[in-house]
Amino acid sequence: MKNINQIAFKYFDGVDLFAIEGVSHASILSIMSEIYPEGFKKFPTTKHFTSWLRLAPNNKISGGKILSNRVPKGSNRLKIGLRQAANAIGNLKDTHLSDFLKRVAYRKGRYSAVSVTARKLAVIIWNMVTKKMQYQPPRQYLFLDQKRKLGLIKRIKKQIDKFDLKPDELGFENNLIINKHN
Repeated sequence: MKNINQIAFKYFDGVDLFAIEGVSHASILSIMSEIYPEGFKKFPTTKHFTSWLRLAPNNKISGGKILSNRVPKGSNRLKIGLRQAANAIGNLKDTHLSDFLKRVAYRKGRYSAVSVTARKLAVIIWNMVTKKMQYQPPRQYLFLDQKRKLGLIKRIKKQIDKFDLKPDELGFENNLIINKHN
């Protein structure tokens, strides 16, 4: 297996695709068999690449209203390999991509979540190969409810400043001090 790691490292000009959690030897071999490193450069953006893989939604819009946003039918070996890698990612624990898949699966179901994660995986791989960058998963990712909480605190502080309220006017005890300058 080390031999495949070394071959893939040389094949992609020093980019280690095995650094992505959930990507296996089978996934890398399907990438190598379907598209060569210069082939990635034929796609100007990640949107073009994911559309070619049939992982991007086909938005049908008429009069500003979205009529359909389904992923078009059709498949190739690379899409199948990325979906299998995404499915494997869903079985991992406490990784950035597995948390992403679980959040989407909660809202849309496992089948859609695997497709969305496969698309995200394709975007990561395209960026790594074309821009020669290493995979760096986000360490501190603010989830939606944390963002909402920070936004709510910011709005409350803004309202307190706007009306020039004092802690005793808000009903807080004297030992609780609101710092207006944070």
